[in-house]
Amino acid sequence: MTTGFSSGSSRFADYFVICGLDTESGLEPDELSALCQYIEDTKFRDGARGKLARSNEGENFEQSPLRRTFKSKVLAHYPDNVEWNPFDQDAVGMLCMPKGLSFRTQVDSREPQFHSFIITREDGSRTYGFALTFFEEVTSKQICSAMQTLYHMHNAEQYDILHTPTTPHGPEDQRPPPPRPVLHAAPAISRLQRFNSYDISRDTLYVSKCICLITPMAFAQACRKVLEQLHQAVTSPQPPPLPLESYIYNILYEVPLPPSGRSLKFSGVYGPVVCQRPSTSELPLFDFAISEMFNLLGVENVLQLFTCALLELQILLYSQHYQRLMTVAESITALMFPFQWQHVYVPILPASLLHFLDAPVPYLMGLHSNGQDDRTKLELPQEANLCFVDIDNHFIELPEELPQFPNKLEFIQEISEVLMSFGVSPEGNIHSSESQGRSRFRSVDMVSDKRNGNLGSPLTSYLLRENETIARLQALVKRTGVSLEKLEVRDDASCNKDVRAQCDEEELKMHQLNIQVREVFANRFTQMFADYEVFVIQPSHDKESWFTNRDQMQNFDKASFLSDQPEPYLPFLSRFLETQMFASFIDSKILCHDDEEKEHTLRVFDARVDKIRMLNVRTPTLRTSMYQKCTNIEEAEKAIEMRVAKIDHTALHPHLLDMKIGQGRYEQGFFPRLQSDVLSTGPTSNKWAKRSAPAQWRRRDRQKQHAEHLYLDNDQREKYIQEARNLGTTIRQPKLSNLSPSVIAQTNWKFVEGLLKECRNKTKRMLVEKMGREAVELGHGEVSITGVEENTLIASLCDLLERIWSHGLQVKQGKSALWSHLLHYQDSKEKNATPGGLGPPGFIHDTERRKSDGGGSAMPPLRISLIQDMRHIQNIGEIKTDVGKARAWVRLSMEKKLLSRHLKQLLSDHELTKKLYKRYAFLRCDDEKEQFLYHLLSFNAVDYFCFTNVFTTIMIPYHVVIVPSKKLGGSMFTANPWVCVSGELSETGVLQVPRNTLEITFECQNLGKLTTVQMGHDNSGLYAKWLVECVVVRNEITGHTYKFPCGRWLGKGVDDGSLERILVGELMTPTTENDERMCRTPPMQQSPGMMRRFVTISPSSKPKLNTGQIQEGVGEAINGIVKHFHKPEKERGSLTLLLCGEYGLVWALEQVFQHGFKSPRLFKNVFIWDFLEKAQVYFESAEQREATPDENWQTRVRHFCRFMRAINSTSRNIGKDGKFQMLVCLGARDHLLHHWIALLADCPITSQMYEDSALIKDRSLVNSLIRVLQTLQEFNITLEASLVKGVGI
Repeated sequence: MTTGFSSGSSRFADYFVICGLDTESGLEPDELSALCQYIEDTKFRDGARGKLARSNEGENFEQSPLRRTFKSKVLAHYPDNVEWNPFDQDAVGMLCMPKGLSFRTQVDSREPQFHSFIITREDGSRTYGFALTFFEEVTSKQICSAMQTLYHMHNAEQYDILHTPTTPHGPEDQRPPPPRPVLHAAPAISRLQRFNSYDISRDTLYVSKCICLITPMAFAQACRKVLEQLHQAVTSPQPPPLPLESYIYNILYEVPLPPSGRSLKFSGVYGPVVCQRPSTSELPLFDFAISEMFNLLGVENVLQLFTCALLELQILLYSQHYQRLMTVAESITALMFPFQWQHVYVPILPASLLHFLDAPVPYLMGLHSNGQDDRTKLELPQEANLCFVDIDNHFIELPEELPQFPNKLEFIQEISEVLMSFGVSPEGNIHSSESQGRSRFRSVDMVSDKRNGNLGSPLTSYLLRENETIARLQALVKRTGVSLEKLEVRDDASCNKDVRAQCDEEELKMHQLNIQVREVFANRFTQMFADYEVFVIQPSHDKESWFTNRDQMQNFDKASFLSDQPEPYLPFLSRFLETQMFASFIDSKILCHDDEEKEHTLRVFDARVDKIRMLNVRTPTLRTSMYQKCTNIEEAEKAIEMRVAKIDHTALHPHLLDMKIGQGRYEQGFFPRLQSDVLSTGPTSNKWAKRSAPAQWRRRDRQKQHAEHLYLDNDQREKYIQEARNLGTTIRQPKLSNLSPSVIAQTNWKFVEGLLKECRNKTKRMLVEKMGREAVELGHGEVSITGVEENTLIASLCDLLERIWSHGLQVKQGKSALWSHLLHYQDSKEKNATPGGLGPPGFIHDTERRKSDGGGSAMPPLRISLIQDMRHIQNIGEIKTDVGKARAWVRLSMEKKLLSRHLKQLLSDHELTKKLYKRYAFLRCDDEKEQFLYHLLSFNAVDYFCFTNVFTTIMIPYHVVIVPSKKLGGSMFTANPWVCVSGELSETGVLQVPRNTLEITFECQNLGKLTTVQMGHDNSGLYAKWLVECVVVRNEITGHTYKFPCGRWLGKGVDDGSLERILVGELMTPTTENDERMCRTPPMQQSPGMMRRFVTISPSSKPKLNTGQIQEGVGEAINGIVKHFHKPEKERGSLTLLLCGEYGLVWALEQVFQHGFKSPRLFKNVFIWDFLEKAQVYFESAEQREATPDENWQTRVRHFCRFMRAINSTSRNIGKDGKFQMLVCLGARDHLLHHWIALLADCPITSQMYEDSALIKDRSLVNSLIRVLQTLQEFNITLEASLVKGVGI
């Protein structure tokens, strides 16, 4: 049926455009493109070929005239303007013919080339363009003469060069385009042959022309057919049935967009064109051939590129075919459903906009290659965070530290199965010129390549015109490894016999393959985010205030979401949750309450998530890493087949227009200037054409169509969604219309502002997370950061620094702009360092040193030196790349709390900064730079271990100093001391310390955060008694200094007779404020409770605590251990501190046993161990007398005695308090402490040695103590080796 149109429907196409040579203005060189070409050539010449003879210099710029670029113009567009989509002449002209005009002669290939492009407006809405470029004979005598004159001049120059005695290097043309056959004769002859390549008397000159449709939606296949049929009408010997105006008028004014979920058929010049649009419950419209991308890159590469896009890295596509650039860009962004790319998106970057690659923001851009340059000659401003995709060579270059996509192998397997069912090789087809790629679908019709991007290599199309076509095809099929039998199987299996497709079979196959691959990708996200709604943080206040404070708000509970995910997913997901696309997705979720309001993508995604929830009976928050394949492929495929089988709407047929006699004639081979009077206005009779609605409504309608917003009519909410999307992004696409220096400056200014804003948000986020975590350790609130997440945040800070440092670079050197700047700085300082100066070269004579409390006198502070920190990084053999070195340096500077200071010092060398950076660069905007350094300064408020925790295998020098007591100094001490240092990662083994100096420096593999020091002496000589105040250990790279307090004697017959002690340390803060304040960030023990208020006491003096305080102390100690085990494993820190550290479990139980302890004589110290040994003697004798109440009691007694014997028989001289510490640790490990407390409370020895008021004699207090200790039973406590060394239990 032929449809009438409702006032709500819109046109299929907004404009028809013709671009080409304006004969009136003549040949104008395309200066911008030529300039870029020249700059590129100069770089190439200066860099790689500096020693080349001067004779070649002119050649790069002075290309042969047929190879130069000339300005193309928009010759006509119909209609003049439509209010809902204003015509952008510069942008359309630039993207229709990105290279400008091309000239050819009759010997060159002149195949038509199809490509599409996209224009993104500032509000994020898009318009699509579809262009067919073909060649027409030049009829203007002036143009032919001009070309001849250019050739005469060129030949004269080249002739001079040829006869200058130089070594002939390289061909005449640095960059001959692919169509020209390359002659491998002697250079002189080949040059002369090609100098005469245009002779006005002998040759016919052709010039490129382009016809283009500008449409609101991307119906790529339909537009391609329309344009190809129009071109065919001009080139065929017979004139078309109607004048061309009729067909163009029809497509502009009489063909509507198909409604959602419907198909539409309309007439081209020679045949029907069918297009179909998905319904509101299906994936959004996508009409490019995804198989093309897999053919060109292969599944593995596509998935890597997809991962880069999801993590919002900078992506540069590189190809000599415009359509390939567009196909890959559109395919990758379509596969992201339900997420949308939020940043700069320019699939085809015109030559005049190459400066835009300098943009310090995430981007997805396509760069045209001329087919001659390899990757190494391409000078890109920044590569630290770049994914470079060389489409034509099946090659992808990835940034470092790219996490793996979850379930990558199973995912590749599933995609490969879909591709193979259509005869597409998962490895891709490296030689896939489009014609070959197409042969996988229909192996005969290679010439009228309607599916793929371009029309293949000119050589192939030339061969096809010969009679060898069949032979060639067979060879080709063999070479690509496609089995035709397989393809036929798919034909029979897939195409339902009843379905009689109205579009051609190959197009149906394209739609089927597209939808299958897209469903597989969409299913991944549906599975990964099946329960995302649970974690969305709804704003507590109204939308307006939520929106005003949007930057400060967290909209998603990332920590809880990640804690539910399988471990292998975390590296990818923790980074993905930080992206702009994820934030925008959640924003739109928050802004849309009911289904009516939801954006199309969100509504479709939520429907799928609900379906999965219904199917999966398992708890929605329980995540598994089990791979679940896509199940709704058939359903999606059926919907398309139904639409194609039964066309819902047919548009009006083209008809004769009201044209004057003589109009509408044309000459074969020439696309005519059309009659503007009939094409500039649409029909007045159709009510749908009366555009009474205001332009604003139309514009919104266009946005709706782009995003399929079918229910968006609330202005306020649309504003929110739009603004929410623009948060954090400043520019979507460069302005193509105005390239004046002021506009470029303004663009750069936007970048500078954007970088500063991003820096502010990042530092704030990192501080809030870090402080939040410390607040939890201090006992407030819930934990909200994981190690994975902290690593992610630091990695994203490194990326931001790389982007800032690569903005406005004069000349790029190396992949990391930051490291390159640091190296320049190092060179300049080392040159200026005078030999007689202080210290080794490279030390900045910075008088300030880090002050450390406590051990200040014991250890001279480390000198602060940017260059010394660089040297540390340069000495780490494991780090091979510049990007890796820059990141390690940033991590080290953050751990040392010197990042802001180092960068300030680096940038204080203004001469160097001027030499390296252009005026507009971020680093040369003084105010912004100051603010940026100020934001980084805020990191000094927290402690990061981002260097120590990441580089776990590197060698690190440590410096140890033993500090003896000042009063009873060790001056007469005769024994030989030793130490053994342990950390979270490993321990050193016994190190002998020189008696005279009491300090030692040694190098060993990274120990991690330090936990304990075992120290002792060999009891030799006359005076082997030694009172030690503390031991201080410093990491010589990070500067972290740990203090291990002792305050006890070591020696026989003094104190508890110990020759060695295990000391538990804490990190010293580099401040000189009051030492009593126990503030550490992060606190390395449990939350500070009651116990923090007591004056620190040395273990030998007995504090008088009441039973309430003791109970609280035990509770705090146990609580610290419970919290420790409730953290993710990688976050836990040291358990030793919680057991043996200040106010740890050992200390708490010491207070229990010391309460009410009878002191027998005035001068004799009695230790808890003495009491325990007496109890052991009693139990063993009781056992012998077999006066045992029951089996359980016997077992507990046996355990207690066995542990006591084992500890007493150890070869270590650890003293009585050391033995008590060991017993508590072993009892905690084996979950026996509560049994032992019960035994000892009932033991008669207790009544002899304790007063009646003692805690251990109070039945109810003992019971509550037992209950508290029982909570440790559920934890698997692993003890550090230093605590139980020498005990074989």
